[in-house]
Amino acid sequence: MNNLRKYLIGLLALAAACNPFQVDELIDPNNPNVNSVASNASRRQIQFLVTGLESRHRGYVTNISQAWNTFGREVWYLNGSDPRFQTDWLGQAGRVPDAAYFGFGATGGGSYAVPYQAIKQAYVLMDAAQNTTFITEQEKKAVSGFAKTIMAYQFMIPANWLYQNGIRIDVKDPYNPGPFVSYNNALTFINQLLTEGYNDLVAAGTAQPFVLSTEWSGINASVGTFNSIDGLKKVNRAIAARLAVYREDWQGALDALDLSFMDLEGNLQTGPAHSYGGPPNIFNPLYYIPNANVNTIIVVHPSMIDDATPGDLRVQNKFFERTTPVTITTDAAPLVGTHQDKRWASNIAPIAFIRNEELILIKAEAHAQLDQTTLAVDAIDVIREAADIGVYTGGTTKAELIDEILYQRRYSLWAEPWGHRWIDARRYNKLNEIPTSYDLGTIFTQFPVPQAELNWDDYVGN
Repeated sequence: MNNLRKYLIGLLALAAACNPFQVDELIDPNNPNVNSVASNASRRQIQFLVTGLESRHRGYVTNISQAWNTFGREVWYLNGSDPRFQTDWLGQAGRVPDAAYFGFGATGGGSYAVPYQAIKQAYVLMDAAQNTTFITEQEKKAVSGFAKTIMAYQFMIPANWLYQNGIRIDVKDPYNPGPFVSYNNALTFINQLLTEGYNDLVAAGTAQPFVLSTEWSGINASVGTFNSIDGLKKVNRAIAARLAVYREDWQGALDALDLSFMDLEGNLQTGPAHSYGGPPNIFNPLYYIPNANVNTIIVVHPSMIDDATPGDLRVQNKFFERTTPVTITTDAAPLVGTHQDKRWASNIAPIAFIRNEELILIKAEAHAQLDQTTLAVDAIDVIREAADIGVYTGGTTKAELIDEILYQRRYSLWAEPWGHRWIDARRYNKLNEIPTSYDLGTIFTQFPVPQAELNWDDYVGN
């Protein structure tokens, strides 16, 4: 019996030592993991992480350009293969968003999950920079300033998606996220991030241990305009100006513009851009071949044609009239796309994520809100004259100026990857002015907390 006991104990010990179900963690031989950069990352690894963050930064473009601009009726995303892009996104037949809404799935990741992936990438980058001896303290500030600027931009996406339902902002540890905070608290946090990022860039001096893609030099700007510490500071303040109007901090918007690249006499297209190209890069997701025989395409919402000012160059330059319209039939109404996007010369064209034209319109809005009428009209006229529709001759009450500015934003910022019109109409309680007669749909105010988030809280709670 004693010998049998010793034999069984020996077998158990051997099994414990050679358990076929207990294997060492295998590090991917083809891709780096977080541990490889967590301690004493090389300058080359820091550059790889920056390039990865720049790539993550553009992940939202496809979904927001399709979905948010549909919600604001700047476009229709016609999809002949999946009717939900019409019925659900347009809110036809009483459809309303719920926690399992179609927009939160594979296509909705760009509005919720993808921004958080970029934020996680930024945290990894900052930790790697902080824990290495291969870059100087000033260079570490440059890295953190860039990372915080991108993080702030990305946090603004889910914040405006869920709106008053709030978002999580404490997400550095994905297995221990913080609670949901209100929209206003989220914007306050984002403003703090931008301020910290700007201060870090100031502290960096001219030390920059990384380079960005060519498109960061800016569309229609001199080479290196934004691909430098001084350029990054201007981009940071431009994003801060956008945030300030959401916070109704009008003087804060003007103060941020003073430190940005806003230029009343400059090219309206100037701004940093997302990079696109052939493999291994990705193509511009908003480019469609003119007049292509397709049934899946972003088309201009018909109200943009109907409401346009005669002779507006923005209509001429942005809207391409198709020889054959694209038609999708729904139970509620047929959707006929007569015009498509004309902005992109090819499928590798860059896409600006904030431009001088938007900054000038922010300036106009802030001045109007502060009853600085002359300055507001001066900024409006820059936009109108560029569009060849003449100077502003309308009323100058605050309400009249805001209406004019919102109208100009519709055409100047049409279908940009941000959903400006949807957010603008919500900011001014004008969602009821977005037309639904063309599709018999519904205009949404905000979206609920995704089911995955609810499941997580239930899991942790139990």
